Amino acid sequence: MKYLLLAAALLMLPLSARAETATLAELPAGKYELDKTHASITWKVMHMGLAKYTARFNTFDSTVTLDPAAIENSTVTVDISPMSIETDYPNPEQEDFDKKLATGENWFNAGTYPDIKFVSKTIEKTGDNTAKITGDLSFLGVTKPVTLDATLNGAMVSHPFTKKAAFGISAHTTITRSDWGMSGGLPHVGDDVEVLIEAEYFQADTPDEAE
Repeated sequence: MKYLLLAAALLMLPLSARAETATLAELPAGKYELDKTHASITWKVMHMGLAKYTARFNTFDSTVTLDPAAIENSTVTVDISPMSIETDYPNPEQEDFDKKLATGENWFNAGTYPDIKFVSKTIEKTGDNTAKITGDLSFLGVTKPVTLDATLNGAMVSHPFTKKAAFGISAHTTITRSDWGMSGGLPHVGDDVEVLIEAEYFQADTPDEAE
């Protein structure tokens, strides 16, 4: 019954408030900014071989310079603050575990390295709505290549609320953290870290032209 009521409510929305989908090729070229209210970066790492420990970053930003006619010419950048790490560790009044991970020398060492950055180098289209985004991931003073498997979830020429062009993606990758010099907890805490990204982007107010 609740799903029927929801469907009825959606049908009653004015046409201006309904989402009209589009293909990425229909979007205008230029700069797109992250909608921070509809984005997340989470990661998972195996703990003691029993379960994957999950945490997230709460402070990050991203931009896309989109060339809808030739996706391979587009670019993506992501900036993350390691100080914004958030876990579900209990009793923070007894131990600030988030701060321990953020500032620990064997972990993110944010006092010395306050930024994590990804800059794309190539984008390879692998399907109608999928691509591999390869770029340089820099943190702990080390820069190494990483490939994100990305899926375009949807696009709109005019978002029903902002009236701007918009699109949304899901992306994931797995990195080996010791390659960047992170040794905290090894081997009891796994070396492979799964990174999961959800992001919506809006056309910038003064979009740059895609090169």
